[in-house]
Amino acid sequence: MPTRIVDIHPHVISTDEKTYPRDPLGGRQSVWSQERPTSYAQLLAAMDEAGVAKAAIVHSSTCYGFDNAYCMDAVAAHPDRFTGVGSVDMLAADAVDRIRYWAARGMTGPRLFTAGSTMQGQGDWLADPRSFAGWECAAGLNLPVCVQMRIEGIQQLNVLIERFPTVRIVIDHLMNPNLEEGPPYAGAEPLLGLAKHDNIYLKLSSVIIRQARAGKATPESFFSRVVDRFGARRIAWGSNFPASPGSLKEIVKDNLQALEWLPEEDKAWIFNRTALQLYPALA
Repeated sequence: MPTRIVDIHPHVISTDEKTYPRDPLGGRQSVWSQERPTSYAQLLAAMDEAGVAKAAIVHSSTCYGFDNAYCMDAVAAHPDRFTGVGSVDMLAADAVDRIRYWAARGMTGPRLFTAGSTMQGQGDWLADPRSFAGWECAAGLNLPVCVQMRIEGIQQLNVLIERFPTVRIVIDHLMNPNLEEGPPYAGAEPLLGLAKHDNIYLKLSSVIIRQARAGKATPESFFSRVVDRFGARRIAWGSNFPASPGSLKEIVKDNLQALEWLPEEDKAWIFNRTALQLYPALA
C-alpha cells in the first residue's frame, strides 16, 4: 500500500447557494451534486479518515459552470492540502484573461468538460481554433490541461496534441471506454494508442475501475495493458468523491484492492508521485 495518497479528482459543493449560485453547463445540474453536496470542510474530514494526504479539487462544471469560486476558496482556506483544477470557457474571447485570473486564485490547471453525466454525446468544440489562445496561455504558464471526453473525440484531441506538444494533457477516467467484452479490449485501443505521445497522462479513477469490473473485464487484465503502454509515471489516481457513491474511505480501500497486484513502485507513482509531477503545488 502506498505510504502517502494524493487524490486528483474529488469535488466540493457548497450548500450556500446565495454565495455560490448554481449555473451548470448546459443548464442541467448533475444528480450527485444535488443529492450529495460536500463542503471542503467535509472533504478534509473524509480525507483524514481515508488517509488521503492532499488533493487537486476538480471544480464541478455540472453545478457551477465556469464559476470556480468555491473550488478556489477551498484552496485559499487550505493551501497546505488543496490545489484547484478549474473550468474555463476556452471559446470565449476573454479565455486567456480568465485562465490568468483563476490561476492567480489557486488554479493550477484548467479542465475542459466535453462529455459526461449531463452531456452524453462528445462535444464538437474541443479543437475549435477559437480555443487555441487559451491553450497557448496554458502552455506559457506550464499548466496541465485536464480533458473529460469520450473516445469519439480522439480526432479532435490529435489536433491539440500536434499543435501543443509541450502541454501535459490529462485524460479523465481514461475516456470511460466500454470494457464489457474483456480482453483484448479492442474498444480501448484508440486510447492505448495515445501512449506514443509523451504529453498524454491518464487519470485512473473510481469510474474506470468500476467499468473494469463489468462483463468479462477485470481490473488486472485491463489496467495491466494500460500500465504496460503508458507506464505508471503517466497515470494518476482520482477518487471522483462524492460523485461516485460511497465514502472516500470506502472508495480508497476498493481502488487499492483493485490495483493490489501492481508492483509497489507503480502504485507509488499512481497514488502519489504522478500527481505531484502534474500539480507541484501539492508537493
